[in-house]
Amino acid sequence: MTEANDRLVILLKEVFGLKEFRPVQKQVIDAVYQGEDTLAILPTGGGKSLCYQVPGLAKEGICIVISPLIALMKDQVDYLKARGVKAVALHAGMSAREIDTLLDNCIRGGVKFLYLSPERLKSELFVERFKQMNLNLIAVDEAHCISQWGYDFRPAYLEISNIRAYHPKVNVLALTASATPEVEKDILEKLQLKKPASFHQSFARKNLSYSVRLVENKLEKGLEILKRLSGSAIWYVRTRQATQQLTKQLQQMGFSAAAYHAGMTGSDRSAKQEAWKTNQVRIMVSTNAFGMGIDKPDVRVVLHSDLPENVESYYQEAGRAGRDGQKAYAVLLTNAQDFEQLLDRAALVYPPIEFLRRVYQCLANYFQLAIGTQSLRSYDFEISDFANTYQLPVLDSFYALKVLEEEGLVALNESFFAPSRAHFLVNPQRLYEVQIQHSKLDPVIKILLRTHGGNLFSEYFTIQEARLAKAAGMDEAVLIKALLELAKMEVLDYEPRKDRPQLTFLTERYDAATLPLNFKRITLRRELTLHKATQMVAYAHQTLICRTQFIQAYFGELSDEKCGVCDHCVEQKKASLPLDVENKFKELVLQTLAVGESFSEEELFDAVNKPASLGHLKCLRQLVEEGKVEMTASGKYKRIGDG
Repeated sequence: MTEANDRLVILLKEVFGLKEFRPVQKQVIDAVYQGEDTLAILPTGGGKSLCYQVPGLAKEGICIVISPLIALMKDQVDYLKARGVKAVALHAGMSAREIDTLLDNCIRGGVKFLYLSPERLKSELFVERFKQMNLNLIAVDEAHCISQWGYDFRPAYLEISNIRAYHPKVNVLALTASATPEVEKDILEKLQLKKPASFHQSFARKNLSYSVRLVENKLEKGLEILKRLSGSAIWYVRTRQATQQLTKQLQQMGFSAAAYHAGMTGSDRSAKQEAWKTNQVRIMVSTNAFGMGIDKPDVRVVLHSDLPENVESYYQEAGRAGRDGQKAYAVLLTNAQDFEQLLDRAALVYPPIEFLRRVYQCLANYFQLAIGTQSLRSYDFEISDFANTYQLPVLDSFYALKVLEEEGLVALNESFFAPSRAHFLVNPQRLYEVQIQHSKLDPVIKILLRTHGGNLFSEYFTIQEARLAKAAGMDEAVLIKALLELAKMEVLDYEPRKDRPQLTFLTERYDAATLPLNFKRITLRRELTLHKATQMVAYAHQTLICRTQFIQAYFGELSDEKCGVCDHCVEQKKASLPLDVENKFKELVLQTLAVGESFSEEELFDAVNKPASLGHLKCLRQLVEEGKVEMTASGKYKRIGDG
């Protein structure tokens, strides 16, 4: 083993508590550590985060991680901090002062990982500080977002190639769980990867059984599956209302279940997440808001009672089952009505241009923004209130916001939660003077210092008001009042927690009439969305090939190997009998039909005393194809000649 390899293995064991790298994971890490531009396509649960965390730790300097998901950023920061690694995240909802302090700390050193959304790359404040950082790696998570062919296009990702110019010798790692050949080509081109090392892990999951059940009563079938299979489960539904309704039904049937959606408060979401992770709750009933950053290895079954928008989304969500390598099941409950609805919905996802302009103008009016107002300002946002205020259809408004997001004009975060944060703005001497002059504030200052120490003078810390109040022996409301007073005196920067959805303006406010919309791209995305919906329907409707092979082919991975565990493969096995059993059954049928009589299918199986299994039916079809047996006009089976 080389010295470098030794170092990487030691970090894996001592920091992350893992014994060894996964095969493809190790190859990616080696390439990144050696300074190569790298593309890694690793399916869900493939350990993507370690691909930049290990080399980022091993190298001197700071690693920048670009991610579109605030929830995932926060989970990763918490994960690293728990392991003694200095990590920070720059996201919507932070004050300008807090951002300033955070970036200063990244320049001074000590911070190993800075997570941020791609929209932040345009900020002059970030760019100026970025130039001064001792950078060791740029990691681009969810890299498919850079491609117009991807299922979650984010124009801001195009800025990544621009910031590379400030650190031309620093390599880039692009990571994604799902990329078609078109998307892969786009990633390489748009990120300007230089002679990249490229790694692909198969999209096949040998332990994951995919199946589709065409049913009208989805609840009944889902209950049947949950009774048959033990262990943790996720049940995905489309709407917030459906999560509440289904959870209630499951609880009435004696199942331990909890609802989860983006409209809940941050504390509620956190509590339910924790209850599910610790197996206090068996089934999480959720919209697609649940899952990003959730790494529970022992999920045994993932159910869907609504069709996802595309195969990429389904693969990601279904892939949350069986990450421990043990047998797991992904079951899609659907019917012909669902197929029609998905295709109808796909046709509506991209509203007319004039409606997009109208929604943008209404947003400007809603937040009272003048033309030219600065970018990257975030606001609490409830879409239902917004739509009602301007008498806009809620669903159409939601789709319009998503298009405006794709165009890089706004960002909508439906599941935003930022805990309270605090940072002393004065030096210790001035703080001591405040304690003397304002005795009623002294206990609050002391409990802050006792809990977080002197670091509060140099950086922002997450605080929990309820816990601080208990430790200080005072009412929470009294403590919060004191924190606000300290903030008013500019002794403390106190940012109370936020748990409402956030809307961020990513550019300066435009005149709606001259809104820079890319009509060609919007038209292309509309066609692509419909195509992807069609492929999703094809996956659910088809019965001709192995479901894993279908998914592999969708992502450009061709394989002759069937998974052996999906519903198609299981049915194929049932239809196959050992040759001797097959021959004996055929002989028995021919003997039964030898008397010259004709039998219906039911009569024939009764006569030979065998079940009408798929294997026996297959044998019967073969006898017909071989010309030994024929089917009469009345639908009965009859022996032919001396056959």
